[in-house]
Amino acid sequence: MKNQKEFKNMNRRDFLKVGGMSTVALSLGATGVFSLANAKKGFAASGTATSGFGGYGPLVKDPNGILDLPQGFHYKIISEEGGQLSDGRPIPAMFDGMAAFSGPHNSTILVRNHELSGNTKYPVEGKNPYDKSKTGGTSALVVTPNREVVKEYITSAGTIRNCAGGATPWGTWLTCEETMNEGHGYVFEVDPNEPENNLSKTPIKEMGAFSHEATAIDPATGYVYLTEDASKSFLYRFIPNDTSRKPGALQKGGKLQAAAIEEIGHTLASSFNQGQKFGIVWKDVDPEKPTLEAEQKGCIIFSRLEGAYFAGGVFWFDDTSAGDARKGRVYRYIPATNTLELFYESSDANDLEAPDNICITPWGDLWIAEDGGDSDRMIGLTPEGEVYVFAENRLNGSELAGPTFSPDGKTFFVNCQTPGITFAIWGPFARRNSARQRLMGHAAPPSNFAPIVSDKLVAFAENQGMSVLEAAALHRNGMPIL
Repeated sequence: MKNQKEFKNMNRRDFLKVGGMSTVALSLGATGVFSLANAKKGFAASGTATSGFGGYGPLVKDPNGILDLPQGFHYKIISEEGGQLSDGRPIPAMFDGMAAFSGPHNSTILVRNHELSGNTKYPVEGKNPYDKSKTGGTSALVVTPNREVVKEYITSAGTIRNCAGGATPWGTWLTCEETMNEGHGYVFEVDPNEPENNLSKTPIKEMGAFSHEATAIDPATGYVYLTEDASKSFLYRFIPNDTSRKPGALQKGGKLQAAAIEEIGHTLASSFNQGQKFGIVWKDVDPEKPTLEAEQKGCIIFSRLEGAYFAGGVFWFDDTSAGDARKGRVYRYIPATNTLELFYESSDANDLEAPDNICITPWGDLWIAEDGGDSDRMIGLTPEGEVYVFAENRLNGSELAGPTFSPDGKTFFVNCQTPGITFAIWGPFARRNSARQRLMGHAAPPSNFAPIVSDKLVAFAENQGMSVLEAAALHRNGMPIL
């Protein structure tokens, strides 16, 4: 996930000296938010209207130089690399993808990736590893409603570069290996309630052997969407044979497909359907060599795919180094209409640079973690077309990773990758709003974020009977019309 970059010279010992913040919450400003009536932009706080949201206001400088947040929000460091797990083993390094699940007594169970490969000071020391010689894997934290960690433990081990992944609707975590090392490059299913069981070390081989990044599951169909982080990158979906929605069901096999753009037939004779009509088709690929077959079959070649998230009937994913400026694109795919849209294309690092992990908030905004060359941020985009910054890493140049919310929506969890730190963040978050989540899936992008399109492409979109965002996605990825 991370390109090599220079980090500030701060190790764990140095970090712990910064204001004694490892176990103490930092309060940023007074609790509460500004009134919508008196603000130029609305703040998405509980009790406000469900329209006009514009974020939470400017960031407040963290006096400890760790994490800037808006006024009224607080953070607490709940886990750090090199600390102790509940059984005394060290907490592994390189925190990355993460998901939150409901635990006992209203607790939250976090499952967290460790993007490790080769020798490291803090490896994943598992008791039942897939490959004893490898240092990657996953861990879990049980966090109480008042954000205290009561248990921290290893959930899988013996894998390589566990970068991102995705939660399943049945309460497990799909952890992905970002590697093509022999015997690796697979997806594994991790059950936090049965840590280091045999399922956690059994690769789901029919999901393909490639440099996996992230997954997201369509709850309506059970289809699994997968991104590939490689110099030639493809978008895949896995159609499982067993749709029983329980741990181990994905091991029963299925069909792996890659997305392509092809001329598609149409039955209606209409002025809107003259000439060629293009759309997304899914082509079967061999899971043992999916990248090779996807290229041979003319599937869409992306630059380097990263984050993935499914919400409100829409699959969101991003291409971190795409576009003329090489600063990234954000796409959304709508399975119900088989429509791929280009939602955002960066042209200025001040807007958004190198989109990586993504999520849809409980109230419906799209949150994007940056993985750029300078300080990285959490950027929010709203269905109403607003853009805001929610958090910024002030500690160093490391990426923020694994954004996820507690099941009750009251706590936001996110990682700093290096040094490995997990933050719990709380404050006046907006209330859960499933209607707004659906709205985000069909909203127009913010005006200054929308992809630039030519008059010819607009005319083509009208001729095809498609949206400009759909035409932009197809054109950017090889549709031969202009």
